[in-house]
Amino acid sequence: MAKVVPFVLLSAAMVAVVAASKQFAVGGNEGWQEPHENDTGLYARWAVKHRFQIGDSLYFRYTNDSVLLVDKRGYYHCNTTNPIATFNDGETVINLDRSGLLYFISSFIDHCNNGQRLIVDVLTPHLQYSPPQPASPTQSPMPSSAASISVSILAIFMATAGSALHGLLSLQ
Repeated sequence: MAKVVPFVLLSAAMVAVVAASKQFAVGGNEGWQEPHENDTGLYARWAVKHRFQIGDSLYFRYTNDSVLLVDKRGYYHCNTTNPIATFNDGETVINLDRSGLLYFISSFIDHCNNGQRLIVDVLTPHLQYSPPQPASPTQSPMPSSAASISVSILAIFMATAGSALHGLLSLQ
């Protein structure tokens, strides 16, 4: 039974990561289109407002255009000649399956030069730690005996999980 604990914990963590995946509509309500005059930073501002992780996806909605996945040079020079991938179905979903920078541009050079391009920084998901918050004025603080019981339970759990993990590793 003790050997099952790490597997259950790992499975729960993986489910939490999968359940936390999001689909981002590129450009929000505007979608993927040439930005209005003097708004060349539209997609840069949009990307900064979001945190992209492996498992998330980008949804590009557009008409009479396309989306090119390009390398860094293609992005900065609006070079459409050697894209990594081309999408032109009007409703493209791109699954973010690796970490790092991804570069997207419009297939129309003028659109790209006018700001229809996007850099997405995809992060590796990790378990989030939320430090305990101080008690609010309406809450009573945890009694010190309860705090020491919680610490003791955590210590026992950690020791049990560590022993089980050691047992699993020695079986290999």
